[in-house]
Amino acid sequence: MERRLPTIETAEVGSGGCGGVSRVSPVDERKGARKRLPTWFRTTLPIGQSQLRYNGTKSKVKEHGLNTVCEEAMCPNVHDCWGRGTATFMVAGEVCTRGCRFCAVGTVKSPPELNPDEPRELAEAIKKMGLSYAVITVVNRDDLEDGGALHYRNCILEVLEKNPDVGVELLCSDLDGNMDALGLLLEDLPLKVFAHNVECVPRLDRTVRDRRASFQQSLRILEKAKTLRPDILTKTSIMVGLGEYDEEVEEALRMIHDARVDMVTIGQYLQPSYRHLPVERFPEPEKFADWDKMARDIGFGAVASGPLVRSSYRAGMLWDEAMGGEPVVTRDSTGSAVSHLISREAIITARGQMS
Repeated sequence: MERRLPTIETAEVGSGGCGGVSRVSPVDERKGARKRLPTWFRTTLPIGQSQLRYNGTKSKVKEHGLNTVCEEAMCPNVHDCWGRGTATFMVAGEVCTRGCRFCAVGTVKSPPELNPDEPRELAEAIKKMGLSYAVITVVNRDDLEDGGALHYRNCILEVLEKNPDVGVELLCSDLDGNMDALGLLLEDLPLKVFAHNVECVPRLDRTVRDRRASFQQSLRILEKAKTLRPDILTKTSIMVGLGEYDEEVEEALRMIHDARVDMVTIGQYLQPSYRHLPVERFPEPEKFADWDKMARDIGFGAVASGPLVRSSYRAGMLWDEAMGGEPVVTRDSTGSAVSHLISREAIITARGQMS
C-alpha cells in the first residue's frame, strides 16, 4: 500500500571522499534535533470507580479484538476517557488523501473503497465496550464526490440505532469545502457535537497543513454547520508549539469564536517522528492556563487547554460543560488540562479551613 510522508529528504550526504570530513545525513540530523519532553508532561491514573471502569473497558477491547484511536495513537488520556465511558474511533479507512506535515496517518492518492460493513462493525464495537459517549473521527476522502459525508452519516445512524443512549460526536474533515455534502450529512442527524479542527494559526497553514486545507475553509465549515443545525454544538482544536506567536493564538481564538464555535481545545503539538515537523517550543503549563482564561473571556462555552490536551479530551464532559455543567478542568483533575479556575472541591476545602 502506498504511504507518503512529505516531510523529509532521505538521501544521505557523502563523506567528502578520501580524507574528506564526513557529514551527518539529513535523516540523522533531524533525529538528533528532536526535543525532549519537558518535566511537566505527565498525567495521573484513575482511581476508584474510574479505574474499575477503565479496566472493564480495556478487557472488552482485548476480548473482542476492537480497535480504537485511543490505543493506536497512544493517547496519554486513555485512562481518563475509558474510565468515564468515552472512546474515539476512526472510520473511512486507515490512510488519508492529504499529507499534512504534523500527522502520522499515511497518505495515498487513491485509498481503498469504503467498507460497507463499517457502520455495523462500529455500532457493535461501541455496544461491546459499553460506552456512554463516542467520538467518531475520519480521514480525508477527497477521492469521493461527497468527501465521505454519506458514509459518516450511515455510521452515526447505525451507532445510534444499536446504542440509543450513547452520545455521539463527529470529528469531521472539511469535506473539501463541499457545503452540499455537509447539508446531506447533518440533515436531521441526532448528533451532540460537530467538530472540525483548524489545527494551527492561519499564518502556518502552508507549513503545517496540506495545501487543500486552510484556516478559513475550516471556519467556513464550522460556521455553516452551526447555520444548518443551530441545535448542535460545534467544536474545534488548535495546536501550539509549531512556531506561532502568543498574539496569533489570541487572534485565532477570536476568529474561531466569531464563527460561532461553542467549544475549543488547545494542546501541545508533539512530533510523531523525525519525518514530521519539529516542535518549535513547549509553552509552560502557566501559559496554557492563560489561554484557558483568554478563551473563556472571549466567550467560549467550554474550554480545555493544556500540554496533554487532545481534540477529543474529555469529550462528553466538555459537551456537559457547554450545556452549563462544571468546567472539565476542575473535575477530578489529572493534570492534562490546566486553568486558573478553582475547583468546587478546593473552594469547599478552603471554606472548611476558614470556619
